[in-house]
Amino acid sequence: MKILLAEDEPQLNHVITVALQSAKYDVDSVFNGQEAVNAASKNAYDAMIFDIMMPVMDGITALKKIREQGNKTYVMMLTAKSEVDDKVTGLESGADDYLTKPFSLKELIARLHSLERRSENYSTENLQYGDLKLNVSDQELVAHNSIRLANKETELLQYFLLNSDKDLSAQELITHIWKNDPEANSELVWLYVSYLKQKLASIQSEVKILGEKGGSFRLTK
Repeated sequence: MKILLAEDEPQLNHVITVALQSAKYDVDSVFNGQEAVNAASKNAYDAMIFDIMMPVMDGITALKKIREQGNKTYVMMLTAKSEVDDKVTGLESGADDYLTKPFSLKELIARLHSLERRSENYSTENLQYGDLKLNVSDQELVAHNSIRLANKETELLQYFLLNSDKDLSAQELITHIWKNDPEANSELVWLYVSYLKQKLASIQSEVKILGEKGGSFRLTK
């Protein structure tokens, strides 16, 4: 899992980052809400952890801006306050969970482990981007006409759609789609990306996958 951590207090940011990395998570750490918004707009994350009280832009405002961009990534809010109103504000702004400071690092990691288990069985049924629609359960791709996808093609396109307009490396795609299958490599990723490119062209969609063999890929329109 790749995680974005936004915490302005340097020592706490470091402690959380080290703990998450020790739990085998890939962590990008920033120190204010604006940096969090910038990172979320450029990179794909499996979870985001935001402190509420931050300089430049607070966590609630950052969360609202990220949700306005259509980003549905799981977000956990950290707050030093225990008032119900503070928690409600975060949840109503699009947060999925919260932890009140001081908190146990073991509890934080346990919640992320729980998220991982749920994510394995999670599927966004219908996705749309530009003129493109994907029905995940039917594995049907629709624009000016329609076409059926194979299982891995569906999973790959689903991940692209959930992270549209972001550069995704071959390794990120292997991690999320092939679950680090030892036989999966950049050649295999390129093969499936090529399949999807052909099928997008065949249904005359305005949506395209940019990128070349050996590099990163971006779904855009």
